[in-house]
Amino acid sequence: MDMKSQRELLRVSPACELPDLAGLITSALVGTGPALGLADVGSQTCLSTICLVIGTSGSSGLVKEVAFTSQSLLASARAANAFIGAANGSAWSLLLPTTHIAGINVIIRSMEVGTLPVDLRNFNGEFPTVDFTSVVPTQLFRALNSDDRLLRHLQSARAVLVGGATLSPVLRQEAESAGIHVIETYGMTETCGGCIYDGTALNGVDFRINEHGVIEIQGSVLADSYLNIPEQFKLHDGWFTTNDLGEITDEKLKVLGRADDVIISGGENLSLIAVEATLSVRYPDIECAAFAVNDKQWGHALHVAIVGDVSETEISHYLEAALGDIAKPKGIHFLDSLPLLGIGKIDRMALARMAENE
Repeated sequence: MDMKSQRELLRVSPACELPDLAGLITSALVGTGPALGLADVGSQTCLSTICLVIGTSGSSGLVKEVAFTSQSLLASARAANAFIGAANGSAWSLLLPTTHIAGINVIIRSMEVGTLPVDLRNFNGEFPTVDFTSVVPTQLFRALNSDDRLLRHLQSARAVLVGGATLSPVLRQEAESAGIHVIETYGMTETCGGCIYDGTALNGVDFRINEHGVIEIQGSVLADSYLNIPEQFKLHDGWFTTNDLGEITDEKLKVLGRADDVIISGGENLSLIAVEATLSVRYPDIECAAFAVNDKQWGHALHVAIVGDVSETEISHYLEAALGDIAKPKGIHFLDSLPLLGIGKIDRMALARMAENE
């Protein structure tokens, strides 16, 4: 191995103070300091062209060390700022962990307009007014249902980017009715986070639907590789294949859900996203997650996890009436909170393990 082509990879603690982290990010971007490793990164060196590596396990449980060049990170930040109208001096707030690309994006976007974001992750006072911020749907739900301080903060912003997990139409409508300017973002770690805003691609990004109905993305925001398993990072003529189903209407992308969120129960296909969306429409004040448990009779048995106060019988009857017999849950579980995978994504595997062990 040519060590001249290698660069030190510095593991950064999640507790790193924001000004210090911003300095490290700046040095990594311009090449005067080491590359940075965030979250579950075990590698100690990387190619000199890499400036940031984020470890993400996804739903498979396999850690992927997603490696980024400065070009892709800066392309993402500049395109996002251009889309929302962030200009020199615009103020951002940081409400997301810096172990994920979404939190790092907030910092780089803010630095691109000459500011540092206001760090509100562990802030105890009244939240200040900012121009822009980024949250996951769970945070938006809590702002509308229990956290008045966060609600006022989101209402005061010019725009609130919401991504990291599925944003239900009902939750978005409630947020907009409450005076929050929501911009729904779609992307994944491999695309430097959100790269499609309200169904429209950011500058330098293209999307298409392949023959299997799966979304593919191309453009300047794509990550470079998986540092630890390079053979698994595959582009086809420059296109990255996601795990999500989608459709294009009037040149806008609509995400239909993950390709692996469709289960077969009793020989019939059932979308877990459709179950969750149906419940969200009828019960907007609860949090819910649909998941599958292996079952000898059904193949996959539908189960539902609920956070909130609602009748088990009512839920069962409502889903059966709305989606048919196939959607009548074989189990309903009431929890204090839903297990999350990353920021905002429901950990369905953890829910299935919980149900199997009951």
